[in-house]
Amino acid sequence: MRSAVCPGSFDPVTNGHVDVFTRASDMADEVTIAVLVNRTKQSLFTLDERVDLLDASVAHLANVKVDVFEGLLVDWCRAHGVKHVIKGLRAVSDFDYELQMAQMNQRLSGIDTFFISTSPQYSFLSSSLVREVGRFGGDVSTMVPASVATRLVERFAEQGSPS
Repeated sequence: MRSAVCPGSFDPVTNGHVDVFTRASDMADEVTIAVLVNRTKQSLFTLDERVDLLDASVAHLANVKVDVFEGLLVDWCRAHGVKHVIKGLRAVSDFDYELQMAQMNQRLSGIDTFFISTSPQYSFLSSSLVREVGRFGGDVSTMVPASVATRLVERFAEQGSPS
């Protein structure tokens, strides 16, 4: 597989995401983490912050880079010559949604999606769960890269979140 993309909002990136990126980097010559610009969603971190946190989290992976996209993933893929999407799956509920997306992307563009089952130690992790635990002062240091854990504490302190 020459190039692949791992799309998502990554608000914030978790160790589960990094596990998928690491494993994807072993499968493809080049992997792009494509951060979704979603103007209808209120994110904890700005787009630039998410890109910076991702860059720091995958700095050890020489064939992984970070980019942003807005609109349809298939349009980004066409523009960049990418024919493979890689998605991590935690549970059957992820599969139900991701299968529909994969089939739609394939129908629209011929792009294939490959699923990687999340490593068991990360199967419970989601960005929303990490945000919720962190917002109330829970220790998320084993759930996210160190730079993300630090930035979460800072962000919640800025917001005056309960702890």
